[in-house]
Amino acid sequence: MLRFDRLLPTPPIPPAATLTLPFAARQRSRQRVRLDDGREAALLLPRGTVLRDGDLLGGQQAPPVQVRAADEAVSTARAGSPVLLARGAYHLGNRHVALQVGDGWLRYGHDHVLDGMLVGLGLTVCCEQAPFEPEAGAYGAGAHHTHHVADVDGA
Repeated sequence: MLRFDRLLPTPPIPPAATLTLPFAARQRSRQRVRLDDGREAALLLPRGTVLRDGDLLGGQQAPPVQVRAADEAVSTARAGSPVLLARGAYHLGNRHVALQVGDGWLRYGHDHVLDGMLVGLGLTVCCEQAPFEPEAGAYGAGAHHTHHVADVDGA
């Protein structure tokens, strides 16, 4: 079984394979996964690592593998004004919702209660299947992840 224990910098060569995961799975640093080509692999990353679309994984005797964000059920909210969009973001943030912010839109894991709240505020909400790449947070390693490598035992 392939074992991936670190993030790699920009690849000198194209990745050998891809690994497509939804956001919930990209937050788990230790798990068994199946690459898109069907091979079984283990993620043994430093605790707290969150994988982002485009990240490159490496490991001893393992070819570089690129991470892809899977399509998943999300709600995308749009507003007719920046103030209304900011108001929607404020209310979602007040509920500690993982939130992806785009140019004129907000995206979060589909939740009909949150959809109703935003519609009540005047935003337009649609449910769709799309990759979900929420903000990492203002205090999280430059709003991304670290490339620190710990050994497999966590020492």
